[in-house]
Amino acid sequence: MTDVRSCNHVEGSSAELIVQAGGDVVLCYQCGTVEPPTPHEVPGCTGLFVNRDGELLDLGEWLVPGTGPTRIIVISGLKGIGTSSVVRRWVELESGRYPGGEIYVDFAALRGPSGACDVSEGLARCLRTSFGVTKDFLPATLAERTNLYRTHAARSGPLLVVLDDVTQPAQIRPFIPAAPGSAVLVTSSRRLDELIGDGARLMPLKPLDAASGVLLLAKVCGENRLAAEREAAERLVELCGGLPIALTIVATRLARRSRLGFAALADELAHEDRRLAALAGGERSVSAAVSLTCSDLTADALRLYRRLALLPGRAFDAETAAALTGCSVATAQPLLEELDDASLLEDAVGEFRYTLHDLVRLHARGLAEQDEPEAEREAAVRRVIDLHVVRAAFADRAIMGKRLRITDHDVVLAGHEDPFTGPGARDAALAWLEAERADLLAAVRVAHARGLDQQAWQLAESLTALYFHHRHLADWIESGTLGADSATRLGARDAEARLRSLVSRPLMDVGDAGRAGEQIEKAVELAEESAHPVLRASVPEFAGRYWDHVDKARALTWYELSLQRNIEADEPRGAALARLFMGSTLLASGEHERALATLQEAYEQLAERKDVRMAGRALAALGHAHDSLGREDEAVHTLERAAGMLNATQAVFYEAQVCEELADIARRRTDRAAERRHLERALEIHEAGGSPRAEELRKRLGGLEG
Repeated sequence: MTDVRSCNHVEGSSAELIVQAGGDVVLCYQCGTVEPPTPHEVPGCTGLFVNRDGELLDLGEWLVPGTGPTRIIVISGLKGIGTSSVVRRWVELESGRYPGGEIYVDFAALRGPSGACDVSEGLARCLRTSFGVTKDFLPATLAERTNLYRTHAARSGPLLVVLDDVTQPAQIRPFIPAAPGSAVLVTSSRRLDELIGDGARLMPLKPLDAASGVLLLAKVCGENRLAAEREAAERLVELCGGLPIALTIVATRLARRSRLGFAALADELAHEDRRLAALAGGERSVSAAVSLTCSDLTADALRLYRRLALLPGRAFDAETAAALTGCSVATAQPLLEELDDASLLEDAVGEFRYTLHDLVRLHARGLAEQDEPEAEREAAVRRVIDLHVVRAAFADRAIMGKRLRITDHDVVLAGHEDPFTGPGARDAALAWLEAERADLLAAVRVAHARGLDQQAWQLAESLTALYFHHRHLADWIESGTLGADSATRLGARDAEARLRSLVSRPLMDVGDAGRAGEQIEKAVELAEESAHPVLRASVPEFAGRYWDHVDKARALTWYELSLQRNIEADEPRGAALARLFMGSTLLASGEHERALATLQEAYEQLAERKDVRMAGRALAALGHAHDSLGREDEAVHTLERAAGMLNATQAVFYEAQVCEELADIARRRTDRAAERRHLERALEIHEAGGSPRAEELRKRLGGLEG
């Protein structure tokens, strides 16, 4: 049975439509339009979809059908990260939200061998399958097909258009429907920032968190099997970097081979040179997914991408990228932007700093080893290490001023622009060292391993400016030891003496008095042979600080020698430091009045030199001396001033010590409020630094609450 009604597809048309039984298909003989049912074309999501609750919630809040203009959302990320899965899951959850239905276009299917995308064919498919335009009535040109698509989309009511695997903004614009309240959901391995000008919202997708990665493994392998090896499962998630495609391959391998244990597979993936090969299964491959993205890069961007895997550390900025390729920063910046647009970079801590996902880094390293001559790889790494040496030396100078150092800054910094100048330079330099801490230590390791011994010891010396303030003890020990060993190989005896004396401090702090003593003994031997007067004065100070823990009388002898030599070398800061540590030793030995006079002199000399950090430490020692003499009011006043000075210079380790001493005085005075205030600040410092002492402070605060 058929029905006849008027056609409204073509404006002004009086042609008749033949309506098939049930009203499901309508055929117009004039415009060739067949009206299918409301389209619901988006493929379903796989059963392995996990979490992404935050992203799904954001989509639900952003995409609200109504009468407003069409909303555009771009979900981007590294291939294999799950952009398509997020869209498909959201459409499943929100089925029926758009009365006009959901249209789906897979741009991967529209790309030819050259990578070019046939947008005109994509529009033709939409017109045929979504709006029922028959082949004979399809317009010939892209512009005509775009206009006809918009005409049909405007009639449909609020419509959702899903464009999957888009690579260029221009590919999206012809598919934007005119029907009010419509939306376009785009997935891409590129960020497509240009679409912000079209009102688009961007949603860069990150890898799965640890819990979600474990859940994905459990869905494939079974909860019981995973529970037996949960720790190994967590290792697998970490080795896969939370990348869904990698986790799916791992889960599939485990499911296919029931005798393969999680731990055994984790051990296999732990070998970086074999990891990518292990993450290939059937049609899926992490390496192939990343290679597909790289195929769209320009030659210069691909070259930079390969070399980023050669970095000693993980994070980098435009200046580091320029050093890798031997180009200017102005040339490197757009190359980084190209890599970032391709979702090959991840944001790192700090402004305009990036890193590579671990699996992407392995892919890039493989390309570098395949395509980059060894000599060019070595030269690139050396340029980066040289850059680290220069920048760390500038930071050291901004933080520590004209202190003793063996590195000749006039030589190292000649011809380079100082990044740390003007007000706030010191704080900026310290913040930079903290942000770059892991990468700078990695540079020391690589320089030492590759025989770049001068760079290794110079960088290790500069890093002490950070360690004096933030006291990353394990890093300090490793950096100082490697730097000293490089100085030994190079025959740089003054540098070796300096670094061995410096590294004795963190060794004592971690309780390794044996190694500290060995370092001091060698440093003293080298210093006594040196013609460097300030080094000969400094090493006895560190010797005194070592003997402070063993024999205080012997420590005083070393401090007196350091004081004498600093005076002879016309080094007032060194003399003030010798007095500071001598005064602290006298105080610990019970010579309170002599200690007070010595510490007061040290404080005045340091304050006169505007050395706020060390003046703060001298005040802290003076406060302790006043307290030892029973002068509580003066002790509190002095200690509070010291805490402020140490806080201002970010010497928080020593600030925490002062806060605990103030808390002790407050407890004796039964001043619960003051005790709590000082303990809370000390706890804040220890928690931020991951100190084991934080737990003891929490317990003490808990006792106050009771």
